[in-house]
Amino acid sequence: MGDSRRQQKKWRAPRHPWRSDVLSQEIRLIGLYGLRNKRELWRTRGVIREIRHRAREVLSLPPELRAVKEKELLNKLERMGLLQEGAALDDVLGLKVEDILERRVQTVILRKGLAQTPHHARQLISHGHIRVGEHRITSPGFLVPRADEGKISLTLVTAASAPTPTV
Repeated sequence: MGDSRRQQKKWRAPRHPWRSDVLSQEIRLIGLYGLRNKRELWRTRGVIREIRHRAREVLSLPPELRAVKEKELLNKLERMGLLQEGAALDDVLGLKVEDILERRVQTVILRKGLAQTPHHARQLISHGHIRVGEHRITSPGFLVPRADEGKISLTLVTAASAPTPTV
């Protein structure tokens, strides 16, 4: 997206970061999903914001163009695992941050029982022990498509199978 030499931040901080209700909700989500910091949560809110924005744009289109764009958006969100089969455009506007956080590879690993805690899942991912199909995933924020959910596997390197260094 754009010039690689001019990176832009992918998150936006809340307007009133010191409200107690916002703080308590953010801390609860960070602990529940094992996020590293609030920036990861804010980035997820940005993803939800973009999806809702696209849905509102589709609602304002003429009927013949709206049908095509609506089908594209709903199919994409179904592939991502955010919506169920046969969902409507109103369901897109009802998406929450938790819906995206549930699709992160870190949470999917925890729900499958490959890790005991969210922090353990994060460590397995960052150390390169998790594969989705043939791809090694090292980013805990990777959003797992519904089709690849069954392809997640744990590949631990043991001392016996590790290559020995040559001198």
